[in-house]
Amino acid sequence: MLRQLFFGGVFSLTNIAIHALAMASVISASRAASARRVAWPALRLVMIMIVTVSLLMAFHLAEIGVWSLGYALLDVAPPGADRFYFAFVNYTTLGYGDIVPVGEWRLLGPMTAMNGVLLFGWSTAVIFEVLWKALEPTREA
Repeated sequence: MLRQLFFGGVFSLTNIAIHALAMASVISASRAASARRVAWPALRLVMIMIVTVSLLMAFHLAEIGVWSLGYALLDVAPPGADRFYFAFVNYTTLGYGDIVPVGEWRLLGPMTAMNGVLLFGWSTAVIFEVLWKALEPTREA
């Protein structure tokens, strides 16, 4: 059990580091874009939100990739299983259906889910922050 917690912690902390870098970049870029005055503020808002959510989705895919790599290194999934799909199912808390982890690594599934839930929540908070900052110029007018 300690080995599972250790490796799950390593993969989770790696993803938290990736997410922190992503969040800092997204917030910084969105603040810079929101500060500019434009002729079409609604279009600017739409573009900021499209870029923000697209970037967050890309970073979530990278984080799923970290779990997938971890699953491959530790042989968590049964032979022949698609590890990226398996990591995706766990990360999004979709739940098991067609792939179940090998017994000795069964705690990594819930750890992946916990990591995904926390990072999705963090992303939601950042989306709100970006939207709030993007709307500031229109609230001041």
